[in-house]
Amino acid sequence: MVRTLLLLTPVYVTLFWFLLLIINRPLNQKPKRFLGVFMGASFVVYLSHFLFFAPLPDYYYWIDPFYQYASLLVYPLYFIYLRSLMVEADFSLRSSGLYLIAPTLLFLLYLTGFILTPEHIFKAWINDRTVYPDDPGIQFMNIVKSVIPFVFIIQALYVMITSFILINTYSDKAEQYYSDFQDSRVNSVLLLNTTLVVSSLTSIIISALGKDFFKHELISLAVPAVIFSCALFLIGWLGYRQKSINPSYEMPTNSLLPVDDLPPLKQQLILNRIVALFETEKVYQNTHLTIQDIALAVGTNRTYVSAIINQTYNQNFCRFVNEYRLKALEKLLRNQGDKTFPSLAEQCGFGSVDSMKRAVRAKTGGTIAEWRQTLHH
Repeated sequence: MVRTLLLLTPVYVTLFWFLLLIINRPLNQKPKRFLGVFMGASFVVYLSHFLFFAPLPDYYYWIDPFYQYASLLVYPLYFIYLRSLMVEADFSLRSSGLYLIAPTLLFLLYLTGFILTPEHIFKAWINDRTVYPDDPGIQFMNIVKSVIPFVFIIQALYVMITSFILINTYSDKAEQYYSDFQDSRVNSVLLLNTTLVVSSLTSIIISALGKDFFKHELISLAVPAVIFSCALFLIGWLGYRQKSINPSYEMPTNSLLPVDDLPPLKQQLILNRIVALFETEKVYQNTHLTIQDIALAVGTNRTYVSAIINQTYNQNFCRFVNEYRLKALEKLLRNQGDKTFPSLAEQCGFGSVDSMKRAVRAKTGGTIAEWRQTLHH
């Protein structure tokens, strides 16, 4: 009973997140689709583990080639998901399909061997790699099978290293787009990536040990089952909440002049309109405000809006907006100090009480209560 529960836990976790991410996905959150596909591949992997270790050999026989494919797809799919958060919203065979070539080629080779090898021989080989050493099909399968762990480990190491490089490269993009501190932080994606690293290291160790190591001892099966279940649940939860780090994917084109080359009058008109939006129309009260909203209201592009804010105020968009929210909060704390935190956050445009607390701490180094006491002295 305990063995079955341990084997099924990661199956349930991955199936839950696969269905949630695929079905309940807002139209403007395309990266969730790739995370959902990642969870789908993980589901196939852990369902295969259950069938192998249960053991249910007749069922495992039919899923084994797809297990090999899914296990090779897990890290490329996660990396494509990460790229969709930062580099490109839509999947492109030219840029992202490259990461799927090795898994697909190995799958086709493995599937060929599976089809050409008689069922009774293949089933025996699954449980004991040393059987039928003179059979040409088994010789071919042994070669393909020996390459798979090597490719798996290379993929895991590549994704671990490159993903942190991507996060470091694009970490400032969110603060140039979102107005909410919580949306603009990359802490959650760093935690997500760190969780994947823990999962990756565990996978590498397990791959090196081989399946036979986990067949008999319950404790040897329990440790990876618990680690993977917890890691995958955390990856799903963080990924479900994570917004794009580089959400606009808008790159400067040759048709755009550098902002310094814009006529001074044009720059001033853009700046005046931005100031009017914040001081007269109080657009900062919109909790979901983005730089794209400001660009549309001004009648220009977000590149110019971002550059003019940076040059004039020496601030990124997120900090610029939150300065207005903090001024509004300061006024309320002085004159209406009995308001609740949720009411203050809503009136000032903060997306949540946590976002308001982060903004206050960034400004004052203390809590809202401490700031309120200072204002009344």
